[in-house]
Parts: sequence; C-alpha cells; structure tokens
Amino acid sequence: MSGFDLLIRGGLLVDGTGRPGRPADVGVAAGRLTVLAPGEAPRTGAAEVIDARGRVVAPGFVDVHTHSDGVTLLGPSGGRSALVRASVLQGVTTEICGNCGSSLFPALPERLPAMRAETRITFGGDVGAYADFAGFAAAHAEVPRANHLASLVGHGTLRAGVLGPVDRPARPDELRTMCALLDASLAQGAAGLSTGLIYTPGSYAGTDEVVALAAVAARHGKPYVTHLRDEMSRVEEALEEAIEISRRSGAALHVSHHKTAGRYAWGRTERTLPRIAALRAEGMDVTCDVYPYTAGSTALAAMLPPWANDGGLGALTARLGDPAQRDRMRRAIAEGVPGWENTVGNGGWDRISVACAPRHPQAEGRTVADLAASAGADPLDVAADLLVAEAGEVTIISHSMVEEDVRRVLAAPYAMIGSDGVPKPGGRPHPRWAGTFPRVLGRYVRELGLLRLEEAVHKMTGMAAARFGLTGRGVVGDGAHADLVVFDPATVADRATFTEPLLPPAGIDAVVAGGEVVVRGGEETGARPGKVLTL
Repeated sequence: MSGFDLLIRGGLLVDGTGRPGRPADVGVAAGRLTVLAPGEAPRTGAAEVIDARGRVVAPGFVDVHTHSDGVTLLGPSGGRSALVRASVLQGVTTEICGNCGSSLFPALPERLPAMRAETRITFGGDVGAYADFAGFAAAHAEVPRANHLASLVGHGTLRAGVLGPVDRPARPDELRTMCALLDASLAQGAAGLSTGLIYTPGSYAGTDEVVALAAVAARHGKPYVTHLRDEMSRVEEALEEAIEISRRSGAALHVSHHKTAGRYAWGRTERTLPRIAALRAEGMDVTCDVYPYTAGSTALAAMLPPWANDGGLGALTARLGDPAQRDRMRRAIAEGVPGWENTVGNGGWDRISVACAPRHPQAEGRTVADLAASAGADPLDVAADLLVAEAGEVTIISHSMVEEDVRRVLAAPYAMIGSDGVPKPGGRPHPRWAGTFPRVLGRYVRELGLLRLEEAVHKMTGMAAARFGLTGRGVVGDGAHADLVVFDPATVADRATFTEPLLPPAGIDAVVAGGEVVVRGGEETGARPGKVLTL
C-alpha cells in the first residue's frame, strides 16, 4: 500500500449510507478515499495525520438548497469573506445553487445586459449573467473556492432570459427556445430544473409551460426541483400541481424546503407528508428537503402581489412611487389575489423583519410593523418607501412556521437537508447559512433524539448525493471522492443567531474537500481545491 496524503485515525466512521457507525481509519491519496480494515496500518507513512479519537468521520455535507450562485464572484471587496467561510466551516463540501427558479444562466445574448443589471440587486453586486451553464462554470473557475458548487437551471431566469420579466404566457416559439436553452445547459452539466412558482417571473407561467420544461430535464435523467406555488393556505393544492408536473413530464420530483407556513397552514404537514409517503409507496420518485428553523428568508418585493413586479424591478419601483398603486397593493394584501401565496396576508407585517437594507442599516433586525409604528405610518408605505430607497435591494426574514411542522419534515425518511442560505453581503442574513448542519446534529440528534446520528448524516450526504447525481460523493468508501468532515458528536452545535448570524459552529474539527484539508481546528486553512461540478 502506498503512502497517503492524509490519514484520519481513530474515528467513528459514519459512512453516509445510514448503516451503523464503526471504528475505521480513512486514508486520502490523490483526491480519493481508502477505508482501512480494522487493525490495518498503512505500509508507509502519511504526509498528515488527523487524530479523530472521540470524533465522527463522515462524508462532507451536501447542501442541496442554496442561493450561493454569485457570492464567490463578488471579489474580496464585495464583503464576501465571512459569507464564503460560513458554508465550509459548518462542514459543507458541496453546495447546490440555482434553486427557487433563480440561477445566473441561461439567457439569449440580447437579454444578458438587462439580466446582469437585475443580478446586481439579487446577489448584492456584479456577479454577471451567463448564456449557459458552461459560461457560469467558466466564470467560477477563475475564482478559487474551498468547496464544490453545482447548479440547477432556474426557470424564472430561463423565462426572463427569453421573454423578459413580463406577465404573459410564453408563445410556442418562445417555449421552444426555452426548452433548447435548458437542454443545452443540462447537457453541459447543470444538475436539473428548478422553479420558484411564488416568485416573478416564474409565477407568470402556467402548469403546461413547466411540464414542457420538466420533460427536458426528464430526458437527461435529472430532477424537477420546485419551490411550490404556495406553501401557505393552498399548500396541498400546490403540491398536487407539482405531482402533476412530475407525472406528465416523467421527471423525478424534489420539493424544496418543504413547509406549511402561515397561520392558516400550520399543522398541514400531517396531510402533505402522508401524501408524499403514499406516492413513494406507489413507486413515484419524490423527495424533499428542509431547513431546521421556523423562519424563512426572501426578498421584500416578494411580499407584494405578482402584478406589482410585472416588468422587473424598474417597473416595480415606478409603481411604488404612485399612491394609487400602493393602495391597490394594500387591498391585494388585505383581500388576497387568486393564485398568490400572500405571505403578509397569511401572517402579518409583525412577522416580517428586515435582514438587509444596505443604505438603511438602522432598519435591519426590526419588523416592518415596528418600523411603521415608530414612524406613525402604514406598514405597506414603510415597505414601499424602503424598496424605493434601496432600488429593490431589501432582504427579509419571515417568521412563518411552527416547530412541530419542522420536526415532522425533518423526521420524514425521504427528507434531506438544505440551508436555503442567501449569502448576500451586509445586514443580518438568516443564521441558517452558518448553522444548518450543526444545528441538526446538535439539537435534533443529540438533544432531542428526533434522528439517529447515522440517519441524520445520511440525509446530509448519501441521500443528497444520490438525488442530484453526485457520483462518488456523499459516502465514505474505497475510491470515493475525498470530501470529508470530522466532528465531535458531544459538542457539535450551531452558534449563529439572528443577531449574530455568521458565528461559526462548535464541534466541527476538520473539513476535507477534493483531498485537501480546508478546515483544521475550526479554522480555514486557505486551501482552495473546490470546483464547479458537471453532472
């Protein structure tokens, strides 16, 4: 046996398959793994040895749901350092971005300048817009990263890249163009198709349009990944639409960050989860992911009715400057709009806090209702004024769920883990970007006993890798890619809070990506072996 670049000795191997943990040493050579037999010693020395006694050795975590498409493209002056570190410090060796219908590609060449301007707002800086997955991958290849990145094709981006951000059905020729762009990016290695059917312009599409696109993903053997059209009062209806899309297209179905949010939907996981389980028992390929928090995060503009965003951010800003349009928005929130999720109507402005408003840091951490009370103003006007002043660049946190529903989804045997992290510079981002995986291991495994350790690791690794076609990842076995995490099961815990959202976790000792140690003793080493994965 030749020498190893790295030898991890004395740990409890939890290999990502769900099988019981076992003592085993793990060797790394040329970016691949070898699991030593009990009592077996390497015949020659290793360049580095990690003492893992009392620790768990597991595959590197796969974050199946991120919005980290552009953070490494912001550059060192973009305020990205702490944001980039947060993911790898919690043990994530692969991030899957392009979720909720939003990616940085594809688009027709003539649409790229307008799309680039929009991504400046969405991602907090100039991260570009790309004609296809190959262009996106090439841009990332120029920027060193510690962990790996894969990307879905966002339906909203695809639609805007062909039609523009307009509220109308796609013409047959436009849909053919969308299918062709999707086909090309999937052939280049994108991971699947995602939709965000509460977000414009994706919400302007009917079911038939999505079926046609999902059929393209099916031909590539890649999943249809969806942020449902409604996760609140109409969540069951929205789930049925997703099921219809999967059945008609032939694509495997993956439901993003499954939740039943808002006071009218609390407890409905008691119906949605048995529905998914029954479909699986019938042979349907359907899974979901979940984050271990009762709050979500998105753009403030998403709190407004879909028609308000018709035409993009410029058109929205113009409408917000018109008192009559504001009154129309106020009525829409109070009365509802058919087919619209209406987060505020299902919860209230007191559950919406400002996470990031670059020009108004004094608003960050406060609810819209509190800001309105302090100003003696109507909450809609406060939100509108903030959006206008920030040119649409406002991120919010929505405290919309209850713990019982979160626990039910976490415990579902087909649910994997995704942070839904939105790593945007400035403000107070949701702590899930820095804390999701240690929080599952600390709170829901060790403290509450909701999951067995091996079960939780499987959800974070092997299950996720299998769903997204990450061949040779997500498991520790001979010949597998050398992506690993070493953690202390007795102390691992999230430390990130809504006040200090980027605090690194406790108990993550070492992280290995691409065969190189990228985290040692809870600190980054500076190694940058990460790459964009083509699937």
